[in-house]
Amino acid sequence: MTATLTAPLSVPPLNTQGPALDVQVVRSQGGVEAWLVEERSLPLIAMDFAFDGGAARDPADAAGGAYLISGLLDEGAGDLDAEAFQGKMADHAIHIGFEARRDDFHGYCQTLSTHRDTAFELLALALNKPRFDADAVARVKAQIIAGLQRQATNPDVMCRNALYAAAFPGHAYGRPEKGDIDGVSRLDAAALRALMPSLLDRSGLKIVVVGDIGAEELAGRLDSLFGALPNGVARPLPDAPLPIQGLGQTHVIDLDVPQTVLRFVGPGLLWDDRDYIPASVLNHILGGSAFTSRLFMEVREKRGLAYGVSSSLLPLREAGLVVGGTATRNDRAAESMAVIREEMAKLAAEGPSEHEVEEAKRYIIGSYPLRFDTSPKIAGELLNLALRGETPEFLAQRNARFAAVTLADVKRVAARLFGHPDLLVQAVGKPVGLV
Repeated sequence: MTATLTAPLSVPPLNTQGPALDVQVVRSQGGVEAWLVEERSLPLIAMDFAFDGGAARDPADAAGGAYLISGLLDEGAGDLDAEAFQGKMADHAIHIGFEARRDDFHGYCQTLSTHRDTAFELLALALNKPRFDADAVARVKAQIIAGLQRQATNPDVMCRNALYAAAFPGHAYGRPEKGDIDGVSRLDAAALRALMPSLLDRSGLKIVVVGDIGAEELAGRLDSLFGALPNGVARPLPDAPLPIQGLGQTHVIDLDVPQTVLRFVGPGLLWDDRDYIPASVLNHILGGSAFTSRLFMEVREKRGLAYGVSSSLLPLREAGLVVGGTATRNDRAAESMAVIREEMAKLAAEGPSEHEVEEAKRYIIGSYPLRFDTSPKIAGELLNLALRGETPEFLAQRNARFAAVTLADVKRVAARLFGHPDLLVQAVGKPVGLV
């Protein structure tokens, strides 16, 4: 019998090409700037935009104001009450919506290009002439309060809110973006109108448009949409990241449930940190991959402690965080947290393997095109880049930056992020032996 020699399987090189997008920078006569990806193959227009601030603009005694406004801007504007405004959107298949996030107030408009005039007219009314009618305010407030009442006994929400309250006491990051029942109950139309000028201040506005529209037309549309909004002074970035309070502590909210929800936070990195890209590779290895990460393998696969476990980098405007968590049986909560700490310590002391680094890079680079397969997803991804302070050139550089990450880079960042044992841990349940 003659033996057959088989050559080892070759691993294809990493594709460092970025997405093939032509991003134009459009500036209106009134000074409003937007990124445009002109795409004429489909009769669609997707606009994503965000104002700097978001829920962080809420007064300390009126948390939830930005979130309430986000639910009201499409509930009547100009001479259209809520029913007429919503009816006009439905009749023309127009989608307009708003969201108050921690660091920005986000909005979007998606329309068939044949209905662009109606879509932009409605968006301009929502931004510039919201009605805040008494019945609409009462209805949306009631919806939010009902949601807050449901969440008041939800272990996941309880754990998350308590974690950030302990990490950032006295700061906007320590307050829930949706506010609390007492605060939302006190909000009225006058308070919302008072908050609007700081919330929709175009000094920190970022806009992305993708679809069937040209630069000249968009420039004219920008002024009619955003030109009349306040244009104050942009908020300066902090000189140093906001420190996390309570590191090294474990807090427990006693709740009679069979599982303990665990959440943790530790120091992370801001977007502009030189180590952020290798830190992204590191996090993928630790807990960012749904099925191959160390935490998944150690906590779920080897020990059966939990169905899911994860970690992620959370770069806020004023603070860089590593966050993560799991949910497990009360009698195994202490063991689960010990395994998580152990894996972080191993990465700090030994670093990952070369194979882990290469596989993480391959996934991060290979999955990137999935963020660009629809116009709304393209607009959303570009908006995230703009909010991070990147330029459109980052698209062409991004994959090459990840490909250039070395094992030494990831080891250095692992020692930097996980070389200290201090985490702030929050638990909700009846954990045994956790504290």
